[in-house]
Amino acid sequence: MIDKEVGSAKAAIADIPHGASVMVGGFGTAGMPDELIEALIARQVGDLTIISNNAGNGEGGLAALVKAGRVRKIICSFPRQSDSHHFDARYRAGEIELELVPQGNLAARIHAAGAGLGAIFTPTGFGTELSAGKETREIGGKHYVLELPIRADFALIKAHKGDRWGNLVYRKTARNFGPIMAMAANCTIAQVSQVVPLGTLDPEAIVTPGIFVQRLVEIASATTLAAAA
Repeated sequence: MIDKEVGSAKAAIADIPHGASVMVGGFGTAGMPDELIEALIARQVGDLTIISNNAGNGEGGLAALVKAGRVRKIICSFPRQSDSHHFDARYRAGEIELELVPQGNLAARIHAAGAGLGAIFTPTGFGTELSAGKETREIGGKHYVLELPIRADFALIKAHKGDRWGNLVYRKTARNFGPIMAMAANCTIAQVSQVVPLGTLDPEAIVTPGIFVQRLVEIASATTLAAAA
């Protein structure tokens, strides 16, 4: 019987090693797997390469991971926000490496990895510092930059509901990068607000098929708990 449920966030991330590359879902705080990140911080692994939309904001989530000094490099689109002080401090101190990737390119490169593509050509970044040292090509009278796929050892994502096979549905903007990250990682770990019986999810609503998910942990949200009370 296929059952990808894991009993806790701690157990779900227990084999993420020192030096791993980890994709983290989220758009700002929307859809960020906070409990999985907290478990990763508690595990005290470091030298991590993080791939995410941003470099964390405030005190929780990715910001807390950066604050704890566990991140060696971050690949993201929005490293600086009004409250990204932990990233700012470590970057200015030379304690963290940054690879800046425009958001469209970030999504396209992650998708390319999940789709099994060798590389993609994109016009974004041509003629700027972001294209320095990269192959360029003119196609149909337009200039493009060759970008390589972005893969990771692990992906930590958040979904709304899942079943024991790992099929996932998302809630509104919490969906963000989760589906493509699930495709581009060797091991995808999803936290969901509720694990439902097999067959409960409408097949037409499933965004991430279970084939892309290796582990599932139920972490009930405040809304879910209130509804059950």
